[in-house]
Amino acid sequence: MFKKLNITCDEATTICDKNQYGEASFFDKIKIQIHFLKCKICALYTKQNMLLTKAYKSKGASDKVKSSSLCMSQEDKEKLRKELEKLNTQ
Repeated sequence: MFKKLNITCDEATTICDKNQYGEASFFDKIKIQIHFLKCKICALYTKQNMLLTKAYKSKGASDKVKSSSLCMSQEDKEKLRKELEKLNTQ
């Protein structure tokens, strides 16, 4: 039973990555927590991975807000399309 709970660092990082996307099972989460008791490097990797994920998510959320305010109106799009058609026919 305990041999199943003993995982390598490679397996721990894989579980960590799966956990970031909500794909890790309950048993995987138990295995990784046991691994963290003996391996501080993997625990640090997980903390850094979570920090990067938060940073990317917050950056992406702020970009969506900015991009929605920079969209062209339908009227402007139509004017641009007509101008491009004029240039293509010349």
